[in-house]
Amino acid sequence: MTNPIPMAEIWRGPFLESVHRGHAVVCDERGEIVEAWGDPEAIVLPRSSAKMLQALPMVESGAADAAGLDAEQLALSCASHNGAAIHIDRVTEWLSALGFCDDDLRCGPQEPGDRAVLEALIRAHEAPCQYHNNCSGKHAGFLTLTKHLRAGPEYVDMDHPVQRAVLGAFEEVTGEESPGFGIDGCSAPNHAASLHGMARAMAFYAVAREGQGARENAAVRLREAMTAHPELVAGEGRACTRLMRAMGGKVAVKTGAEAYFVAILPEKRLGVALKIMDGGTRGAECAIASILVKLGVLDPAHPDAQRYINGPILNRRGLETGRIKPAATLC
Repeated sequence: MTNPIPMAEIWRGPFLESVHRGHAVVCDERGEIVEAWGDPEAIVLPRSSAKMLQALPMVESGAADAAGLDAEQLALSCASHNGAAIHIDRVTEWLSALGFCDDDLRCGPQEPGDRAVLEALIRAHEAPCQYHNNCSGKHAGFLTLTKHLRAGPEYVDMDHPVQRAVLGAFEEVTGEESPGFGIDGCSAPNHAASLHGMARAMAFYAVAREGQGARENAAVRLREAMTAHPELVAGEGRACTRLMRAMGGKVAVKTGAEAYFVAILPEKRLGVALKIMDGGTRGAECAIASILVKLGVLDPAHPDAQRYINGPILNRRGLETGRIKPAATLC
């Protein structure tokens, strides 16, 4: 196994203070590796970077159409959102239309990342609910498929028809048999795959075209929903939203916990997967932005590119004390 390589560096003045190491893969439409850093066959849990794969059975099965879902709801099914009003209101309306409520979710309550919503809860002396969970859109998708299949309420159980469908789609699109799964922060199974497998899956999404069968139609709809609604996929101030806007909606990107990132590049017909092994989100954001610049889809001069590939580190007085930069291996 190849060791992880330096991907992002933290400089304090003239001193290299910290290094984030990881693995990354770029795949073409055939699933072949175009470029790789570190070990492309490293087995990793993709966490929330797999959400567009977890949403695939909902769309492919016809459940999304039966429920009358629109592009905003499809974007939310792939989201790790901030829990802002634009997120929780849409999830609430979605589930209500299907006859579900907060109690039907299995993701657990979470303090919202959106400050305005959090402060409103504090002023009202109210506790966060499951709608505020950053994965509530994904779980609304699971419930949509649950209703379509007329399955039982415990949709996060691995032997539930929803999760069996998710595993089937995951293995088919990654082109691998998953060696196992972990339980995600939202209580759903999260299946492991190699970086190569996840990049292969993203390349599938990149080249999917309408009229080529139910699976490709579903992939197109999810991809285009993400790029059309980047504010729903993450939220204001978040890297996914900033980077998709910076690229003019031409590329879909999605983060996952513990410093995972994927990208779908339709015009280049490429897929990308990366993992920073220390779990540092700042390292993953720097690395994915650097790879997107390297692939010619992100303008390095764009302010939101600069934020991640040459971002200043400020102290409590607002003085610049250092910068985060891509390692030489990514330049």
